[in-house]
Amino acid sequence: MGWDPFFEKQKKALKKINGRLARVTGLQKNHVRIHDGKEEVVVKARGRIVRGHGKNTLFPVPGDFVIEKDGVVTRVFQRKNQLVRGAAGRRGKLDASPKAKQVIASNIDTVIVVCGLDRDYNLRRIERYLSLIYNSGMRPVVVLNKADLHEDPSPFKKEVEEIARDVPVHLVSCEEEEGIEGLSGYLEKGKTVCLMGSSGAGKSSLVNAIVGDEVRMVGEVSEFDGKGMHTTTTRDMIFLASGGMIIDNPGIREISLSDEKEGVKDTFPDIEELSALCRFSDCTHQHEPGCHVKEAVERGDLASDRLVNYLKMRLEVTFASERDAKTADRIEREKWREVARFEKDGKTRS
Repeated sequence: MGWDPFFEKQKKALKKINGRLARVTGLQKNHVRIHDGKEEVVVKARGRIVRGHGKNTLFPVPGDFVIEKDGVVTRVFQRKNQLVRGAAGRRGKLDASPKAKQVIASNIDTVIVVCGLDRDYNLRRIERYLSLIYNSGMRPVVVLNKADLHEDPSPFKKEVEEIARDVPVHLVSCEEEEGIEGLSGYLEKGKTVCLMGSSGAGKSSLVNAIVGDEVRMVGEVSEFDGKGMHTTTTRDMIFLASGGMIIDNPGIREISLSDEKEGVKDTFPDIEELSALCRFSDCTHQHEPGCHVKEAVERGDLASDRLVNYLKMRLEVTFASERDAKTADRIEREKWREVARFEKDGKTRS
């Protein structure tokens, strides 16, 4: 179930296990579903007594290893990693700027971004997903689903590979059951994969295709706006015959970034490399002379909308890190004023 020396070391440090070891497979409001390798049960999690490493207090999320006693989770083991996004709900709300981050899942080996090759296809959104994943210190993979909608889907794969250096990109058709076998390497015994993507991208269809059975409800995609219904409303871990595990997530419509800048840098290594050559070390890549980034856009070597997205995302994490120093409404006004300006400048250049 993914248990390895990292967790065994913590177990030995406890000397005595007062309860049973299990892994969190899902959440149900204030209850937690856990599996101990033999059975899955629903138990409670009581805030302060759920302790992680040191003095940290952790509420269990799918992927966590825990100790349960008498129907209550009493301890959460320290996590190898955790998939985190900034708190949702800030967009358009000047009087709300939540500081809380949302932990989506933990102890993940690979995060698969699922994107449909219909109206869901969006390079800029994929860049945001990659930044979120890199911030969490995890390995991303991109799956382009619904490849059967195109006679030749290879140009889409090439586009994604150009913006996502060294990230594996797979063309898949869940409808035709094609390309599924190419994902088997991520689903080996003891490995945990987490799926991310918009509603209607085909995450649940992908799970069903991998499992070979209808284990997840699949909804229709609207012909009007190309968006899917939230047929998946909970985060659940599905066990595979291979011994691997998949955590399926509800569709994400707002990909909020946290205050970590490394994820943006890792997502845009081409822009970071050009930035190092700029005349000024604090170049904003907008109006300064000797800006190699602007020159690359003018030559056609760098897409202007990719630069705009980079500047937007870098600005977003900067505002997130400064949130403690300024009032919430001021932060929001400044952030979206700057974001609007970047979008306007980008459209003007293109």
